[in-house]
Amino acid sequence: MRVLVTGREGQLVQSLVERGRAHPALEIIALGRPDLDLEVPGGAERAIAAAAPDVVVNAAAYTAVDRAEDEPERAFRINGAGAGEVAAAARAARAPVIHISTDYVFDGRSPHPYAEDAPTNPVGVYGRSKREGEIRVREANPNHAIIRTAWVYSPFGSNFVKTMMTLGRTRDRLTVVADQHGNPSSALDLADGLLALVSQWAAGSRTGIGETYHLAGTGAATWFEFAEAIFAELRRLGLPAAEVAPIQTADWPTKAVRPQNSALDSSKFERDVGYKMPPWQKSVAEVVARLAAGGR
Repeated sequence: MRVLVTGREGQLVQSLVERGRAHPALEIIALGRPDLDLEVPGGAERAIAAAAPDVVVNAAAYTAVDRAEDEPERAFRINGAGAGEVAAAARAARAPVIHISTDYVFDGRSPHPYAEDAPTNPVGVYGRSKREGEIRVREANPNHAIIRTAWVYSPFGSNFVKTMMTLGRTRDRLTVVADQHGNPSSALDLADGLLALVSQWAAGSRTGIGETYHLAGTGAATWFEFAEAIFAELRRLGLPAAEVAPIQTADWPTKAVRPQNSALDSSKFERDVGYKMPPWQKSVAEVVARLAAGGR
């Protein structure tokens, strides 16, 4: 089965390519700029038609949360219209599409983890553009699965784990926000879950078709707790680590408003697909150890 993944350098794309090696029945093709550019109308249609995939995973996205406030047209072009065009092109190729979305489609006001059917109400441009993408994907291709995830990190690209490790080598003390809650999610674990679903499709199952799922690290944390776990692992490895002090969101103003609690309930994916993301602390330790050993 040929699986086309939109994007080339993103964390999830690289994780899918790596984890895909354990699935010899799946051929993972990563296609990004300039061959497939979601900013260019019609680009997805041409590229997907030429690749003739059996499944399309739309992992390409505009993810600069703060910059999106100044570039709404670009965010909506890539995350909204572009996502819809990928889904339509997949349908034309007679392929189902998996569209990757985000916890930022929620406003963060719930005291409980969000289930898939909770009302969406994004508080910033990035979240609104991703919600637009979900809508367009559903309209363009009935053979879809929408997967929302959160707080993604990995050995690849730029992410919170890498930033903390870099700061830990140059700073003795850091302040990190302690009143925003979410699910730290390893892109490697996320790739394993997506490939589990695709493998079921390859075997003829229709599990998840037309569904929206949450797939994020097991257990919730604040950014402060996330940072503490990173530095705890660095100390265990005998490497430089900063002390972390908690602050409130009001003490660290950003252009875009963040959800206060965007924790996701991923139990539906576990029930339907039979895959559960590991506890976030375990996966953080594994990625930190890999990066500390010079891996990527």
